[in-house]
Amino acid sequence: MTTELRRLRNYINGEFRDAADGRTIDVVNPATGEVYATSPLSGQADVDAAMEAAAAAFPGWRDTIPAERQKALLKIADAFEERAEDLVAAESENTGKPIGLTRSEELPPMVDQIRFFAGAARLLEGRSAGEYMEGLTSIVRREPVGVCAQVAPWNYPMMMAVWKFAPAIAAGNTVVLKPSDTTPASTVLIAEIIGSILPKGVFNVVCGDRDTGRAMVEHPTPAMASITGSVRAGMQVAESASKDVKRVHLELGGKAPVVVFEDTDIPKAVEDISVAGFFNAGQDCTAATRVLVHESIHDEFVAALAKAAADTKTGAPDDEDVLFGPLNNANQLKQVSGFIDRLPAHAKVEAGGHRVGDKGYYYAPTVVSGLNQDDEIIQHEVFGPVITVQSFRDEEQALQYANGVEYALASSVWTKDHARAMRMSKALDFGCVWINTHIPLVAEMPHGGFKKSGYGKDLSAYGFEDYTRIKHVMTSLG
Repeated sequence: MTTELRRLRNYINGEFRDAADGRTIDVVNPATGEVYATSPLSGQADVDAAMEAAAAAFPGWRDTIPAERQKALLKIADAFEERAEDLVAAESENTGKPIGLTRSEELPPMVDQIRFFAGAARLLEGRSAGEYMEGLTSIVRREPVGVCAQVAPWNYPMMMAVWKFAPAIAAGNTVVLKPSDTTPASTVLIAEIIGSILPKGVFNVVCGDRDTGRAMVEHPTPAMASITGSVRAGMQVAESASKDVKRVHLELGGKAPVVVFEDTDIPKAVEDISVAGFFNAGQDCTAATRVLVHESIHDEFVAALAKAAADTKTGAPDDEDVLFGPLNNANQLKQVSGFIDRLPAHAKVEAGGHRVGDKGYYYAPTVVSGLNQDDEIIQHEVFGPVITVQSFRDEEQALQYANGVEYALASSVWTKDHARAMRMSKALDFGCVWINTHIPLVAEMPHGGFKKSGYGKDLSAYGFEDYTRIKHVMTSLG
């Protein structure tokens, strides 16, 4: 008996469509390794159609007053709550994530973020009008940038879709959004949910691979390209966008240092860090992946962290006792395994370090110690359930190690010494510094990095303003 595959389709100008040339991609459930759906492999014709729809819808949506845009986003948030179980099921099948944790840890923040940007739509602020030259009054206008080409990643398909479309639409832009080729299902469902709320053409979904994304970024219509993805992908987007001077918003990789001083509460730090490192199988740019521990407590901390890893479970989406599910795809399993297979002789695997089972893409919670600053696993993003541990002797060396990578997205400091925490938060070269915690995000605060972690902010009023442009208007009083 053959099970019929689910058929996902693009959403363009208020209609669901197959790719113009009929090409498709198989979509795999990472919990089983089996194909469960097909998705359009969109080409230039599909991108053209989506961009044309978004461009046609832009003037009307741009001129919609903020109160109406707010009302639409609030309806979307309500609709997400009403369809919560459908969204969770689609996301779990997309990613293999635990159903319970997806329901409790991802859906509520998403709804809250949509409601935040609904409010932000009515709170754009600028300098007051004034006279800076005799007889002339100056006014500053904030306006939407236009059509936005947006590319979302596979680690949080639903939430990253929200981070993309909510601020853009709140600011009066129109959107063409491409989900990852491995996780299109929840984004297509989002299109179904909000399609009846927004005017046609305001929100469009084009499924496909990296060539589809490239066609979107290189298309002449968008005024802005936004991507959450790898450093390599971000560099390619920036290069492509530069050819016609598009605005670019990049949230790229991370290699978060977690600096643990000798006065920290070790049991609490270990518990919190292990969750922040292993949640979502470590597939998070802000994950607590790179622990730096003061030499006086190094051995005790490593032993406790290894035990926490051994006690952490990975497993099927419907298992309520697991912290995380599988890696997203076969290539990602190969990448994570490769980092462990290539470890130098001086490294020690304290826990895990192996695949779990032979069905799906599960990998054991892993802790590696004995590493040097120039080791591959320290310098490059693993994006898996792997926490590394290094030892440091003082603040200076801790900062040298922490800042000594190309990424600069997130970091944390663990100490009871307030002055030291303030010194470290100033000196750490990362877009976010947590103190005695790691990974909480709120809609009101900005998320974004420096260096090769990209530029531009998600969430917050700063993220909202990224989707606007500033115009100076001067008028004569004569």
